[in-house]
Amino acid sequence: MTRLGDLERAVMDVLWDTVPSTSDGVTVREVADALAGRELAYTTVMTVLDRLAGKGMVERQREGRAWRYRAAASREAHIAQLMLDALDLGGSRDAALVRFARSVTGTEAEVLRAALAAEATGGAPGGQGTARPGDTGGGQAGGGHAGPGTLTDRIERPTSGRVTRPPADEAADR
Repeated sequence: MTRLGDLERAVMDVLWDTVPSTSDGVTVREVADALAGRELAYTTVMTVLDRLAGKGMVERQREGRAWRYRAAASREAHIAQLMLDALDLGGSRDAALVRFARSVTGTEAEVLRAALAAEATGGAPGGQGTARPGDTGGGQAGGGHAGPGTLTDRIERPTSGRVTRPPADEAADR
């Protein structure tokens, strides 16, 4: 999945923030109006939406002579896919996951623990699905995630409100 440029992100934010997933979407004009503070030409917004459609980030449906656009996936699904893509950049997925787990706040660690526990038992916290984009359900050999609960064992419970981050010299390794 490619990262979004500044203008693409602004357009996606409009779609994510203002268009319910059940709606028919919005027109180029409506997106341009929502981005009025940026003083963008209608054709610029139309080009960005067309490129986002080409990338699979937005879905569009013809309505008369115009198109209606909506996000193809939620903001959360997009961010999760970016995180998974980052894990595939090389090196040890396990080491990257452990380093990430040690850098989150205590509250974020609790959210992760709850999600992993729900995944291990086949449930879903908060009534939301736990499927990951691109997950085939396979183990490490298939490029998927580690088995249920394996990361849970590595996440240390924070003793304060924030888990200690790695020293600055280790941060350069990221």
